[in-house]
Amino acid sequence: MTLPTHPLGNSGLHITGVGFGSWAIGGGGWSYGWGPQDDAASLDTMRHALEMGINWIDTAAIYGLGHSEEVVGKLLRELPSAERPLIFTKCGMVWDERDRMKPPQRNLSPDSIRRECEASLSRLGVERIDLYQFHWPDTGTAVDDSWYAMLKLIEEGKVRAAGVSNFDAALLERCEAIRHVDSLQPPFSLIDRAAAEKEIPWCANHDTGVICYSPMQSGLLTENFTTERVAALAEDDWRRRAGEFQQPRLGRNLALRDALLPIAQRHETSVSCIAIAWVLSWPGVSGAIVGARTPKQVDGWIGAAAIKLTRRDLDEIAATIWHSNAGTGPDRPRKSRTLKRTVA
Repeated sequence: MTLPTHPLGNSGLHITGVGFGSWAIGGGGWSYGWGPQDDAASLDTMRHALEMGINWIDTAAIYGLGHSEEVVGKLLRELPSAERPLIFTKCGMVWDERDRMKPPQRNLSPDSIRRECEASLSRLGVERIDLYQFHWPDTGTAVDDSWYAMLKLIEEGKVRAAGVSNFDAALLERCEAIRHVDSLQPPFSLIDRAAAEKEIPWCANHDTGVICYSPMQSGLLTENFTTERVAALAEDDWRRRAGEFQQPRLGRNLALRDALLPIAQRHETSVSCIAIAWVLSWPGVSGAIVGARTPKQVDGWIGAAAIKLTRRDLDEIAATIWHSNAGTGPDRPRKSRTLKRTVA
């Protein structure tokens, strides 16, 4: 299959509206893991995503403490060069080798960025990372120094495009003054809507691509998620500790999810697809990162890339957000999507 693609800002990269997120395939046994995950299942799932037309995979060094990148690297080694997807990864989260469950430290010092880049290149088995991103801000290092270190990696041919994740508009401005920010990766969903207030409009005004993570709020906005499933999550699944998965927010979030069903039925699709399509309907949003642990899960959301929500849909969703009292932030796009789509 082929899916429509469009530019990631002015980076020169063209991406499908949905990309494969590989946080969960890092497996369990670390502070922000999703519980146990079989590598063979991960590889089957990524192969299926590529067969369905997805042309990019987003990972990070911290996912599974290097393991997610290793699994992605194994996939890349079995594919002909012409069939390889774009690879996006991140740096700036450093773990303790002696204690896997200890929360990672944020480190965007130039030396650490370089070490992490070399390690990621090795695990992925590539000579150049298509999009390299700072994972989280580091208050211990001036962002100017960090961004200059990124520029050196680009000049050396180790990185093609440079982006950031979880940065606010003020930090984006500081980076932009040195060198254009190719992309921002913010959390964004029907529940977590904060990025629509400042960061997504900033990116739209600066031709910076936006790839949103957790568009289904880490599984909450899927048809089969229940309060019982929260109780059944693995002991090392980070979601057990997350506020959105605990009452009273859990009940409000599931009520919002349930209210999307009539819209999904009208489009003959899944609630998951409607949740992702809502994210993609915002001006300035280039793509959504969606995770999966099985091929069946990919089938549940891949159709979002082709859905265009109507004004009626967006009005109903805004009303649903208001009635459910779930999350915070703007409740609907200010105008229709204007990005020009092409077919890869």
